[in-house]
Amino acid sequence: MHLLKTGLLVGGMLFSTALLARPINVVASFSVLGDMVHQIGGEEVRVTELVGPGGDPHEFEPAPKDSVLLAHADIVFINGLGLEGWMERLIMASGYRGEVVVTSTGVKARQMQEEGKMLTDPHAWNSLSNGVIYAQNITRALAEKEPGKAAYFQQREKAYIRQLEQLDHETLAQFAHVPPAQRKVLTSHDAFGYFGQAYGVTFLSPLGYSTDTQASAGKVADLIRQIKQEHVSRYFIESQTDPRLVKQIAGATGAQPGGELYPEALTADEEPAGTYLKAFKHNVRTLINSMLGKE
Repeated sequence: MHLLKTGLLVGGMLFSTALLARPINVVASFSVLGDMVHQIGGEEVRVTELVGPGGDPHEFEPAPKDSVLLAHADIVFINGLGLEGWMERLIMASGYRGEVVVTSTGVKARQMQEEGKMLTDPHAWNSLSNGVIYAQNITRALAEKEPGKAAYFQQREKAYIRQLEQLDHETLAQFAHVPPAQRKVLTSHDAFGYFGQAYGVTFLSPLGYSTDTQASAGKVADLIRQIKQEHVSRYFIESQTDPRLVKQIAGATGAQPGGELYPEALTADEEPAGTYLKAFKHNVRTLINSMLGKE
C-alpha cells in the first residue's frame, strides 16, 4: 500500500505518477509546425523548435545543441516534401531513434521542372485545407504516443480545425471580391504556390521553392518582361528573406511596395505573426488591402 501512495502499479510495473503526468517532449523542425503542435497538444506537450521565429528553414545549419535537443525528444515533427534537407544528418548525429512524423503526409504536392530536375514545393501549409491535414497528422501521432490523452488531443484538434475551416471560407470570400487582374503580385521566392492555387492569386518570384538558390540574369530579365506585360503593380517582401533582389526587380518595373508577408517563419507571440493562424490572417489582410489600394 505504501508503494501505491507514490506511484501507480501498471502491468506489474511501478510507474511514478509524476512521470506519467510529464508532458510529451516534442521537437518541431520550424516555427509553423511548433505552433500547430502546441495548439493541439496544449499543456500536455513541451515543444522546442529547431528553426525558431524569424528563422529560415531552407538555410538552417544545425548546431551541436540541436543534436542534444533531438537526443532527448519523445517525438519529432517535420514538414517533409524536401523542406528540411538537413534533418537526416541531424538525426544521425544525435542518435535519435524515435518516431519522426511527416506532417504533410496526405497532401497533394505541387511540383515543377527546373534545370532538368523535378522539384517539390514544400510550402503546403500555405493552404488552410492542407493545414487541416497537418492538424490531423499531428493529432494522430500525439494520440498514438499517449493513448491515455487521446481524447484531450482530439477535442483540441476539433476546435482548431473549426478555426482553420472558418478562416478558409472567409479567405475565399475576400479574394472573390478582388478582380482577377489585380490578383497578381511579386514576391521574393516561390513560397505561396499552394496559397495561390487555393485562393486564385498569381505569385511571381525570381527564386524557386528554396531561398537557398540564385536567380540567373536571364530569369530575372524574363520576369521583368512578364511583370510589365501582365501589369503587376505590387511587390511584397518576406520576413526571413533578403529583399534586395525583389526591390531591384520592382525598381525596373515600377511595382510598388505592398507590405511584408510571413510565408514560412512566425514571429514572437506578441508580434503580427505569432501563430500560424495570425500569420495567415496577416498575409491575407496585407495582400487584399494592397490589391484594393487600402494600405
